[in-house]
Amino acid sequence: MPITVEHVTRYRYGSEASYSIQSLRLTPLSFEGQRVLDWGISGTPANELTVTSDGFGNVMHLMAINAPHTTLEIRARGTVEVENRNGVVSGLDEPVPLRVFLKRTALTEPTDGIRELVRAVESGDTVARLHRLMAVVRERVDYTRGVTEAETTAGEALAAGKGVCQDHAHIFISVARLANIPARYVTGYLLTDGATPEAAHHAWAEAFVDGLGWVGFDVANDICPTERYVRLACALDAHYAAPIRGARRGGETEALEVVVRVQQSNMQQ
Repeated sequence: MPITVEHVTRYRYGSEASYSIQSLRLTPLSFEGQRVLDWGISGTPANELTVTSDGFGNVMHLMAINAPHTTLEIRARGTVEVENRNGVVSGLDEPVPLRVFLKRTALTEPTDGIRELVRAVESGDTVARLHRLMAVVRERVDYTRGVTEAETTAGEALAAGKGVCQDHAHIFISVARLANIPARYVTGYLLTDGATPEAAHHAWAEAFVDGLGWVGFDVANDICPTERYVRLACALDAHYAAPIRGARRGGETEALEVVVRVQQSNMQQ
C-alpha cells in the first residue's frame, strides 16, 4: 500500500532568535516490507541541510540558521510503499549491538510496578510472551491524551494508568529489557481514518526475537504493525528517537504548531 505523509512543524517566537540548530530524524528508510518512493525535507528560513546518520542508523539532517528569525518551519513530505510483514523488520543495517537495547534509560527505568509486569513474560516462547505483555500493558494503561508529558517515565505512566503511545511503548520496553529481551522505541506514522496529528504521528516498540529478528508491537492499538504503518526511526527511548531536537539562542515564549497528514496514495508503481 502506498502511503503519502506530510509532516509540518512550525515554531513562532515572542522575541527574535539569533541562532537555531535542529537535528531532524524525519526520513524513513527502505527495508523489506517498506520502500521509500520519494521523500524530501525543507526548512524555512531557507537553509541547506546536512545529511548524516546517527548512532542507531537513522537518517539525520542537521539544520542550522545563523541569522535573526522569529519563525521556523520544518516540512517533511513523501510517499512510502508498505507491505504487511506481521511486524517483522528485516533488511535494515544494524550498527548497534543487541546488548545496547538492554540498557536502562531515564524514561524506561524500572519501578516496582514495572517489575511486577515481568511475571507476564516469564514463561512460553518469546513471541507469545511479547504478545501477552502487549495485551497486559494496554489493559493496565488506558489511552488518554493530556495526562502525561514528554518527560513522563514508564513507571509514572503505569502508576497513573493513563497515557499515550509513547507511554505504552516505554512500559513495554522497560519490562522486555528486565526480561532480558532487547527492545527499542520506534517513531513513525499511522494511516487511520480521520486521524488527528497526534494519532497520525505514532510510536511503538520493537523487540528482538531469535529466529525472526526485530518485531514491532504497537501497544496503544494492541497489534503488530501492518501495511498501514510507516516506520521512521528507532532508538533507546523517545528522547533519543525524537523526530526534531534542537537548541536556539534567544527566541523566548515559543509557540508550536504541528500538522500531520497521512493518507493512502494513488501513485502507480
